[in-house]
Amino acid sequence: MLDILIKNGRVIDGTGNPWLHSDVAVMGDKIVQVRPHINEEARCLIDAQGLVVAPGFIDTHTHSDLRVFKHPEEDAKLMQGITTALIGQDGLSVAPLDEVNKEPMMMRVSGLLGNYLEKWPWNSMAEYLAALEKLPPATNTMMLVPHGAIRAMVVGWESRSATPVELERMKQLLAEAMEEGGCGFSTGLIYPPGIYADRVELVELCRVTADNGGFFVVHMRNESNLVLESMQEVIEICLEAGCPLHISHLKIAGKANWGKATQALGRLEEARVKGLDVSFDQYPYVAGSTMLDAVIPPRFHTGGTAALLEKLKDPAIREEIRQVHEKIKPESWENWVESCGWDGIMVNAVKSETNRFAEGKSIAAIAKELGKTPLDAVCDLLIDEENSVTMTLFYGCEEDVKEIMQSEYMTLCTDGIVGGKPHPRVFGSCARFLGKYVREEKVLSLSQAIRRLTSYPAQRLGLQNRGLIREGMKADISIFNSETIIDMGTFTEPDHYPQGIEYVIVAGQIAVEKGKITSVRAGKVLRRG
Repeated sequence: MLDILIKNGRVIDGTGNPWLHSDVAVMGDKIVQVRPHINEEARCLIDAQGLVVAPGFIDTHTHSDLRVFKHPEEDAKLMQGITTALIGQDGLSVAPLDEVNKEPMMMRVSGLLGNYLEKWPWNSMAEYLAALEKLPPATNTMMLVPHGAIRAMVVGWESRSATPVELERMKQLLAEAMEEGGCGFSTGLIYPPGIYADRVELVELCRVTADNGGFFVVHMRNESNLVLESMQEVIEICLEAGCPLHISHLKIAGKANWGKATQALGRLEEARVKGLDVSFDQYPYVAGSTMLDAVIPPRFHTGGTAALLEKLKDPAIREEIRQVHEKIKPESWENWVESCGWDGIMVNAVKSETNRFAEGKSIAAIAKELGKTPLDAVCDLLIDEENSVTMTLFYGCEEDVKEIMQSEYMTLCTDGIVGGKPHPRVFGSCARFLGKYVREEKVLSLSQAIRRLTSYPAQRLGLQNRGLIREGMKADISIFNSETIIDMGTFTEPDHYPQGIEYVIVAGQIAVEKGKITSVRAGKVLRRG
């Protein structure tokens, strides 16, 4: 007897091929039959008449590294069809990490990963992944090795190049973490301490990554005025290192740069011609989200987050920052104030009730309400909240989003940072992609979109048994109504599940049934195979 039989659905298998009518049979955690008609008995029969049967969606960029320990049900993922997610992003994560650097890293990532645990009861990558397996979570997880953690342990939090001895130690730590389960190497070149790395360091670490079968995932140094130059930097690093490249959340930020999508995609084509295996992810919105401290120029972060907060108490430092923001004293960095304006930067989440009023409001509005300058409002918030503040940045235009989305090298992501009034991408990215951009605006076909959500990210992650509706593949399956699927969250009211997801199956177990989440937690920690 079969465990699950899915009948009467339109199967979109993940390859990019058009849909076909087929039944799908599941036994244990595998797909065992894909046939036009399957008439065997099954313990569970799902009538998918009028629905699409697709592989489970893969989120190639998310930040649930800590939230999963408080919310292992992973509702924000499951309810939009996600069955596998990639964490350890932007070079800022929780393992490997020694005891000395745990507290500094806790403060550094509090805005990005949240304050879900008082203590991190692990040090190595192996110990962290074992803690995940013990839960277990409701979705599958893969993890990147974070550059920032490795650099903090060896070089510290200062703005300087690594010595040859330090670089060798970083290479050793990276190799160990990959042997223990890391599938790639991530960095964030706008975030301390990763921002302080030079080309030599990045090339050498990418060589180790490639030698261990991984790929380099990078938040580039600039996504606005210097986006093309930043792309060229990471392309050349990976060409020299012989390492596959995956660019995080490719975008064109700042009105002065709108329209550069064509040039950006051209850089990727040129890199492919030169032999570089390059891909990227994208969330389907014209606004992004990150830590509020990213509006402070990099040099003020030297010494770590505690040192930064002390500096922000000094009026003279604030004046220096203002002059950088306003280009009175220009510096080369990702100036989000220039790209978005204070009215285009909105606070998502704080950790204290005292400042809860700020959530969902722009910095300009908060400053006006408090009778402060925007910069003083930002500095005071960061100090009060011990850096645990996230923001949404309104930077882009729809034309660039759509053009980037059409690239065959694109995978979809949520870049999900949960807390307060988060960016609506946390709950809605997949549904918005399939509803707004596929059904309503016809930016690309449904089968092309499903490929970007399934088999292509599986290929990038080295997953040989997921991402396709095929006999012998793991039974990670999303079943949805292509005529109704749509995101429901807004920037002011983001915490809404999307419409249209009817069933989600993880490892042969039903995690979402008739649009409702179940208590099943069948997720696995996946290692590159």
